[in-house]
Amino acid sequence: MQQRKAIRRDDPQGPRLERTGSVVRIRSLAAGRQLLRERHRTTQAGFTAEKIPKGFLKHHPILISDGPLHDEQRTKVGRFFAPKVVAERYPGLMADSADRLLAGVEGELLLDDLALLYSVEVTAKVVGLTESPVEKMAGRLTTFFNQPPFDITKPDLGRTGKQWAAAAVNGLVPVARFYVRDVRPAVRARRKEPRGDVISHLIAEGYTNADILIECVTYGTAGMVTTREFICMAAWHLLTDEDLRSRYEAGEERDRIAVLNEIIRLEPVVGHLYRRVQESFSIEDGSDSMNLEPGDLVDVCVRDANVDPEAVGSDALSLCPARNLPRGVDAAALTFGDGAHRCPGQPLALLEADALLTRLLALNPRIVSEPELGWDDLIAGYTLRGFRLALALNG
Repeated sequence: MQQRKAIRRDDPQGPRLERTGSVVRIRSLAAGRQLLRERHRTTQAGFTAEKIPKGFLKHHPILISDGPLHDEQRTKVGRFFAPKVVAERYPGLMADSADRLLAGVEGELLLDDLALLYSVEVTAKVVGLTESPVEKMAGRLTTFFNQPPFDITKPDLGRTGKQWAAAAVNGLVPVARFYVRDVRPAVRARRKEPRGDVISHLIAEGYTNADILIECVTYGTAGMVTTREFICMAAWHLLTDEDLRSRYEAGEERDRIAVLNEIIRLEPVVGHLYRRVQESFSIEDGSDSMNLEPGDLVDVCVRDANVDPEAVGSDALSLCPARNLPRGVDAAALTFGDGAHRCPGQPLALLEADALLTRLLALNPRIVSEPELGWDDLIAGYTLRGFRLALALNG
């Protein structure tokens, strides 16, 4: 049964392994995992990583660094996002934030707005961006996405000179504002008095203010904005599928997390992961194989790989929490990536979503208007806007 809501008609369709010139697309989950684990033969190419200059930064951003530097960065920052740490340190923070935001609702709410404030508030405290109002910081973060369209498979991202000029203005001005109003005050406060957050860790590691700014932009877009979309998508499924909602509400935390993992498997927020080949090697998909050469751009089509029937079953487009998956495959499939660049924020994102959704559902929400589905090139994924709910009771 087809239960996917985020359907993009213009997504390229094709075989499990496909080459078009120097662009290779992978729609097989097994081959996608193999490619993402080729850490020494590929480098990060997504999120416009190849267009970010390296010379003026002392530390290359964790999202786009590779090799030993990336390993060291991941090891040190991992303590903030490890499942045990998340389960012990952040539930109270999430509960307080969700309770306060929902208590302020009178009658109706726009879930995409509330989810943005909630995800920004929670992640900001984990990162250390606590010296400015959450509402204003959330607004500044969303302006990062006001960018001209681009196609990562084309030379110069397929942009015209005029579009690149617009991208520079639309990108640099919001980043400057974010630095002056959010990042710099947080850094100053933590240089005086370190705390147990990411910014304090970066300062201790010798990161410059420019380095810290880029890392905060990374956490701002990956940790806050994408969580917003997932919360809205999960709510959309739960409020339109009575059986799924009943299972979610009746379950213990681990059962609810299983439901959320299955939703995000079917509806990955980031739909494509890109790598640039640096050394020749071949990828395998059953009896098929393909040779990759230096310079090839590889597109791991997450939306296709996550519904690969050979990996997740013939019912891949339906929601089946705790489905039987191949050994070693995560419950969310490739939603959070794999290999060296696997997103460390999965435990935080799922627990964060669960804290808000359980409280929201307890208020018996009714859909007033379903969200409008859109697409964003930067994250290669969907956006949901205008998701209006009415609350039957507000305790």
